[in-house]
Amino acid sequence: MGIVTDAWGWLATGAHWTGEEGIGRRLAEHVYVSGAALLIAAALALPLGLWLGHLGRGGALAVNVSNVGRAIPVFAVLALFMVSPLRNAGYVPTVVALVLFATPPLLTNAYVGVREVDPAAVRAARGMGMTGGQVFLRVELPLARPVVMTGVRSAAVQVVATATVAAMVGQGGLGRIITAGFATYDTAQVVAGAVLVALLALLVEGVLVAADRLLTRDRRMTER
Repeated sequence: MGIVTDAWGWLATGAHWTGEEGIGRRLAEHVYVSGAALLIAAALALPLGLWLGHLGRGGALAVNVSNVGRAIPVFAVLALFMVSPLRNAGYVPTVVALVLFATPPLLTNAYVGVREVDPAAVRAARGMGMTGGQVFLRVELPLARPVVMTGVRSAAVQVVATATVAAMVGQGGLGRIITAGFATYDTAQVVAGAVLVALLALLVEGVLVAADRLLTRDRRMTER
């Protein structure tokens, strides 16, 4: 329990929360990079996955592209960017690498979510005279939402955890706390940094779950 106590002591030290190298600044950097990457990935992957799922075509391509994306190490992509002209573009290389990492679960779950909608529900909607757009918005999208949200939560947690690699190429974020601890052989700081990343990931997961439940409740109240 000694290392746990030491890590807690490091976190409880007020001086570690302020200043240019403090937890507050590193946390803000981490949230900024993770949030930007997740929003961009969602804006690109979700519409494409939902559209392909609605059409019922291109699924094999979408899944295969997603699998390739999962196989590419984020650090390798980031390292390549850092020897390109993008190395002087601030957080751009990190955000781009994380977007590539977040896209597979978003794209796959969006496609699968729509394709797994009960065909009987779709046929019934079309039988009622609904257009393709109305079927998508009123039937497919609401029924696919749980699977889509699972992909969003998975991508969000993965991005938050993986954003620590930014520190390996001199960028900011909570990973800087971990790398600084390694550099000074401060095990308590390393553990404290890892705990902060884990807590942030859990917080993001909790916020998304709560938002999903709130949307579900509002939808049910609207339907009554």
